[in-house]
Amino acid sequence: MRKLLSLLSIIALPVISQAQYLWDFGGQAGASNYLGDIGGKEKTRRNFVSDMQLSKTQFTVGAFARYRFSPLISAKLAANWVRIEGADNKSSNPGRVGRNLSFQNNILELELTGQVFFYEIPDLGHTYMYRNDFKMYAFAGVTGYYNNPRTMYNGEWVNLQPLQTEGKHYSKAGFAIPVGIGMYFTINKRHRFGWEFNWRTTFTDYLDDVSGVYADPAELNSEQAMLLANRYNELGSQAGVPDSKNYLPGSKRGDASHKDAYLSTSFYYSYVIRGRSSIYKGQFGSIFKNSQQYKKRRRRAKF
Repeated sequence: MRKLLSLLSIIALPVISQAQYLWDFGGQAGASNYLGDIGGKEKTRRNFVSDMQLSKTQFTVGAFARYRFSPLISAKLAANWVRIEGADNKSSNPGRVGRNLSFQNNILELELTGQVFFYEIPDLGHTYMYRNDFKMYAFAGVTGYYNNPRTMYNGEWVNLQPLQTEGKHYSKAGFAIPVGIGMYFTINKRHRFGWEFNWRTTFTDYLDDVSGVYADPAELNSEQAMLLANRYNELGSQAGVPDSKNYLPGSKRGDASHKDAYLSTSFYYSYVIRGRSSIYKGQFGSIFKNSQQYKKRRRRAKF
């Protein structure tokens, strides 16, 4: 009987270990970028990373809490600051160089994702102590964000959303769909070191304040809006840049058929909180309660 209980204890140990450590809290830091209308390469707007401007890579930082519902599923709530930016003067597309627009956007987001684990090594080093492990997962969810695109003009940052440079109003708040993959190592059951790649698809084309066509200057709400809506004249005469007639009212300023997206790749650390779940108490508590291996040996006093 003792051998049977010991065998059951060994079999149950990985599950019990997971059940005892359900919460972890931590922070992340990494690099960020975006895919939109500003910058890019020699061709017109393309999807995913084909048109990404690596020289304009920025940063992301944040904090999160994660709860593991089962060996296969967990949920994560994160608050992040993601900075993105772009500039036409870094593009190899002459039309974009002539447009001469630029922006920077500090995005504050609250993100809820569900993670599904598809690969794991539950006992690194085969120590049979299950103190160190490795896991990989895919995730998806929803992000609520606040953003405020701005540009540098005469040595000062100018907020673009109030200017309505295309004659249209858009909101600073929005939703995005985050998807990605991640992995982590857990060391000594307490310390978790991980990496994530996170791509957010948005429902706006104005993260960079560019979407449609050049507005009629007479319809814009201020002189500053007129100056920042069309910055072709700031270039002067420059070889290889299209003629100014390409930047007249009604001409293409952006690509409204594609929504903006932004991404991040980050490393994180989290601390795992120990606690016992109902699984541990209901299914495995009796094993250790009744096993002589985990009970103090009682001896009769001898006189």
